[in-house]
Amino acid sequence: MKRTFLGGLAALALVAGSFPALAETVEFTVINDSSRALHYFYTTPANEDSWGDDLLGDEGTLEAGYQATATIGDGSDQCVYDFKFVMEDGSELVEPAVDICTLDSYTITD
Repeated sequence: MKRTFLGGLAALALVAGSFPALAETVEFTVINDSSRALHYFYTTPANEDSWGDDLLGDEGTLEAGYQATATIGDGSDQCVYDFKFVMEDGSELVEPAVDICTLDSYTITD
């Protein structure tokens, strides 16, 4: 009986090792190549209906021509996210279905 239990643990470890890590923190560069400052940047897993917190946080603004590192560490195991950018003039750009697991950078343009 003891052997069966240990064998079961070994099999479980092998199965668990075959899945990608869950809830990873993902970082990528946001490049503001538009003519307007970015005031808010929201994300949500594409399979959810509500936007998360503003990723710019206390930094508040990403000026035109600048770039910053965005970090998504919301505990989700999803790779496909929707992005919402709110510019200084109140205009919004919504970009659906962005694969953050393969994303090195995202450029905002006019």
